[in-house]
Amino acid sequence: MPATPVYIICSTRPQVGKTLLARLLTEFLLLKNGDVAAFDVNLKEPSLLDYLPKVTETADVIDTFGKMQLMDRVIVDDGLAKVIDLGFHAFDEFFKMTDEIGLLKEAARRHVAPMILFVADTDRISARAHEMLRAQIPRINLITVDNEFVVRGELPPAMEGGRLLRLPALPGFLKTYIDRLNFSFTAYLRNEKDSSTELHQWIRRNYLAFRELELSLILQRS
Repeated sequence: MPATPVYIICSTRPQVGKTLLARLLTEFLLLKNGDVAAFDVNLKEPSLLDYLPKVTETADVIDTFGKMQLMDRVIVDDGLAKVIDLGFHAFDEFFKMTDEIGLLKEAARRHVAPMILFVADTDRISARAHEMLRAQIPRINLITVDNEFVVRGELPPAMEGGRLLRLPALPGFLKTYIDRLNFSFTAYLRNEKDSSTELHQWIRRNYLAFRELELSLILQRS
């Protein structure tokens, strides 16, 4: 059996599409598997909990109790995919913790496969954070996310060498539409009869990208 996946979606910057990616991935996993466990580590609203309250719970990594409580929930081989929407405020503390406890080795021992999805930006803080992750996280477990709505051009060269996940840009009016708290990507796919619409194709393209990510996880564990 493939290892239980844990997707950690993170960035050092606000407003880069991190929670949007977490929503998309959570809805994809819910559609595909029928269940998913999502964890919201954010300070500001709207956050993942606001969009998907039935499958999301809040988490905290500021103190030791919060860190251990979160790890106890996600580093477990129960076959249930996990998604962590890690707020930028908690980035340093979270990855300091994962380095100290040897998260990757402990996860491998427990048959769990963490996948770190770093949402890129072009500023120096993002560059330093990405460099830190490359030193700490094996290449196979680190995916750089190129949100074309944010980067608006080529990624910094240092970020292009590893695994990439591209999040295509949407027109502003569609972004406003999907930002509504009651919007569901999967419900849109099911209810919109015209599969040629830009939003329909955008959602399908992202879901297919997630499927490819899952397949790569299965292959690397086989």
